[in-house]
Amino acid sequence: MLERLALGFRQRMPLMLQTEAAECGLACLGMIAGYHGHETDLATLRGRFPVSLKGLTLGALVQLAARMELASRPVKLDIDALSKLRLPCILHWEFNHFVVLREVSSRTVTIFDPAMGIRKCSFDEISRSFTGVALELWPTAQFSPLRERRPVRLQRLIGRITGLGASIAHVVTLALVLEVLMVLQPFLMQWVIDHVLPSADLDLLTTLAIGFTLLLLMQQVTTVARGWVLMFLGTTLSLQWRSNVFMHLLRLPVTYFEKRHLGDVVSRFGAIDAIQRTLTTSFLEAMLDGLVMSITLAMMFVFSAPLAWIAVGTMALYAFGRWLWFVPLRDATEAQIVHTAKQQTHFLETVRGVKTIKLFRQQDERRSRWLTLLVNQINADLTIQKMALGYRALSGVLFGLETIIIIWLGARFVLGGTFTVGALIAFMAFKLMFDTRVSALLDKWVDVKMMQLQGERLADIVLHAPEPASPATWRDAAELSDTPSVPIIEVRNLRFRYSEHEPYVLDGVNFRIEAGESVAITGVSGGGKSTLINVLLGILPPTEGEVLLDGVPVGHVGLDKLRQLAGTVLQDDTLFAGTIAENISFFDPHADLAWVGECAHVAAIHDDIAAMPMGYNTLVGDMGTVLSGGQKQRVLLARALYKRPSVLFLDEATSHLDVEREREVNAAIATLPITRVIVAHRPETIVTASRELMLAAGRIVRDVRHADTTRRSGGGGNGGGGAGAEDAVGVAGVAGAVDAVDAAGAVGGARVAGETGPAGTVGVPVSAGVVEAVDSVGAAGVVDVVGSVGAADVVEAEGSVGAAGAASA
Repeated sequence: MLERLALGFRQRMPLMLQTEAAECGLACLGMIAGYHGHETDLATLRGRFPVSLKGLTLGALVQLAARMELASRPVKLDIDALSKLRLPCILHWEFNHFVVLREVSSRTVTIFDPAMGIRKCSFDEISRSFTGVALELWPTAQFSPLRERRPVRLQRLIGRITGLGASIAHVVTLALVLEVLMVLQPFLMQWVIDHVLPSADLDLLTTLAIGFTLLLLMQQVTTVARGWVLMFLGTTLSLQWRSNVFMHLLRLPVTYFEKRHLGDVVSRFGAIDAIQRTLTTSFLEAMLDGLVMSITLAMMFVFSAPLAWIAVGTMALYAFGRWLWFVPLRDATEAQIVHTAKQQTHFLETVRGVKTIKLFRQQDERRSRWLTLLVNQINADLTIQKMALGYRALSGVLFGLETIIIIWLGARFVLGGTFTVGALIAFMAFKLMFDTRVSALLDKWVDVKMMQLQGERLADIVLHAPEPASPATWRDAAELSDTPSVPIIEVRNLRFRYSEHEPYVLDGVNFRIEAGESVAITGVSGGGKSTLINVLLGILPPTEGEVLLDGVPVGHVGLDKLRQLAGTVLQDDTLFAGTIAENISFFDPHADLAWVGECAHVAAIHDDIAAMPMGYNTLVGDMGTVLSGGQKQRVLLARALYKRPSVLFLDEATSHLDVEREREVNAAIATLPITRVIVAHRPETIVTASRELMLAAGRIVRDVRHADTTRRSGGGGNGGGGAGAEDAVGVAGVAGAVDAVDAAGAVGGARVAGETGPAGTVGVPVSAGVVEAVDSVGAAGVVDVVGSVGAADVVEAEGSVGAAGAASA
């Protein structure tokens, strides 16, 4: 408990819970940096050191620590030597996670888990989870404590809300009237006891009764009016705020959603409710409680200063207790939110994948895991409830003793003739009002502080940078060509990797696609074809190089305009709950049903739909559909065609079709006067394109024109024929076979089989570096680090952890 007070007994380490699925290592670095005085948050660290879904290797953690001026030493050890480590340090956990080791005692080990919160683990649990690899961290001579946190301002979280100020003013005005009426009530008892009873003045008693009855009626009318205004304020705030946040959520890049669990995103969006309740009730009431507290305190001092000081001292003790409880309560609340989000994520994933779960007979396993998550959530709830129960019991004892002391001392004042009975009763009424308002004020202070926790969670959505806005004048730009409808697509020196600690997926890609051209992108699975499509569509931003439309960089064109021109069928595309017609038109409120049918004809799905009892009104959805895999792909293709695109991007869009139906679809698409970019493996699909680009090791290693059988190899090249100036080594046309040698030279005998084209079989010998990409800290890059745990104990640590070298949560 003293550690949490941060009174100098020990340095306090902040708890930093990960937001993205694979940033546990980054969170651990942030916690240790905070322990040494570098106050930061995950959003700031994420901006400086982006992490992909593959996570961080131990070697990457060492590099990031060095950039934060933290020296590091990887060590390999048994759990018996944990107490000898320099704390806090990072532990590798269950081969896919990182945690921070905070404290080692004789029976338990305290860890700060970015996924779970603060945990006290037994040595048995440590032995099951700890992999034996640790990373010690400490400040270098260049390390300097600083504060580097992203400010979370309420105004930015709320955004622009129409009528908010006027509604708040009405609530405050009505509440002030209500509080003044409540403050007058104790005087009724004093006047009755001190003036009516001694003189037996019935007329005065009747007058007081009538007067306070009118006050009571005014109070109730004011209460109803305030409640109505609060209801209006809450509804208005909720509607506009949710609308603003949801609109911003839709503008976030796709990578934001790919790095987060579904339940966590839902939980963060739901933080609006908690913040709204605090703003519309707790925050406003706290201001009024402060005002009433001041009035009642002044009245108490008017009646009796000694008794008033007793009440003030009691409230000071209560405030100290609330402050003492706040940090544990905040940590417990944050852990409870995280556990709830994990349970929701597991539930949603289970419901969505119920068919697969049944086929693999994993119902019991999923239920067991869900129950474990549910128990963790309930335990977190119980922790909060036990803390609340504890301070409520202590506050009850505290206020009970206060009442006893004040009555005892006040009665002595009455017996001594310095106080009247009516004054004592009025004082007790004011004291009760004072205690109630001060305790409520402190409780609302806790609510407001907790609102910061919810605000930080909501800020992950609201303060995340959206996709770039679209320029409005692209088509008016003077540098555009005379082909306004179907643009020329050009890629120059394109390089892309998911994070700075990973190899390039695309490494120097150059090509040009003319307007109306049909291009097939081929290559081995995992070679970067889908990544290239995502970069062309602006889903992934290039690390280096650029993509141009009619010679204009996509950044100047704008993503909205780019996607207006493009129709897409990607591997992970989904249908939405609605009818087939609604899905083809993408729920266009003014859908052209004739065009819907025409698109279905082109996609060769019309006959299938017509054979259904409800035709185009047949219901489909993301979880249940009457469509087969091939039918779904053709509906998705019809949806892409409905928007009348200038460029059609197809990523394995016909992989579920039989050869005959695929040939029919490809023939129909080939007649369209648009540019087509097709990712495919099947020869039947590839030969429908007028040109083939083979992608290997992040480069274009072959450029084939099917129409004139022109072959060109190398990473550079335009839409025309001819060898690239840089990468092409030679072209041999012997018996229709072409061998294109990579610029690096043929080191091994690896061979990428080409597709059968008009001129025969094409084979491409490439270097081993083209076929394989070895992780720098993976199996081929193991680093041995020799250090000591104790004075004489020499240990060894590998620079790579796990088979893949990646640790994610």
